[in-house]
Amino acid sequence: MTKNIEIEFKTALTIEKYQELLELFHLENNIFKQINHYFDTDDYQLMEQQIVLRIRQKGENRFKVTLKSQSEKGAYESHVLLTPDQAKDMIENGFRTKDFFDDIDHFVKFRVSLDNYRVSTPYEGGTLFLDRCEYCNIVDYEVEYEVNDYDEGEKLFKQFLEKHQIEIQPTKRKSERAFTCRR
Repeated sequence: MTKNIEIEFKTALTIEKYQELLELFHLENNIFKQINHYFDTDDYQLMEQQIVLRIRQKGENRFKVTLKSQSEKGAYESHVLLTPDQAKDMIENGFRTKDFFDDIDHFVKFRVSLDNYRVSTPYEGGTLFLDRCEYCNIVDYEVEYEVNDYDEGEKLFKQFLEKHQIEIQPTKRKSERAFTCRR
């Protein structure tokens, strides 16, 4: 298991601004698909506690289960790599969180997926991500900037937005958006 603190800043984008940034950074041909399969208890206890539990699928054979909890200046993440058979069984039958994460014990079931068409590029000491998300017959776009230092990242992200004439448009987490399909 690996653990880390994810510090990211993000805003929603219009399709026009998304395409403009793809072209500006020459990323049009680097987009890859990843599928986020989200899990929760029958009564959505994890969502109520602002905990995200997902299996991220890249291609047919790369799977990782992630437990993510929010803090004021980032998200604490724990990851465990899975075999394709493990992941498919978990998606089909659910699983006990304690089997992968020591600090949480629930039986969870697959609830909803979100298709994320993502591209990334190094930017000012961090990583810039452009995402096209598809869920509930909705398509939306966002830019994320992931860094190691909160204060420096916040300053650089604001400068990026100003430079590219992007107005901040708060967006919910991908999991929250995807869960609107099930409510």
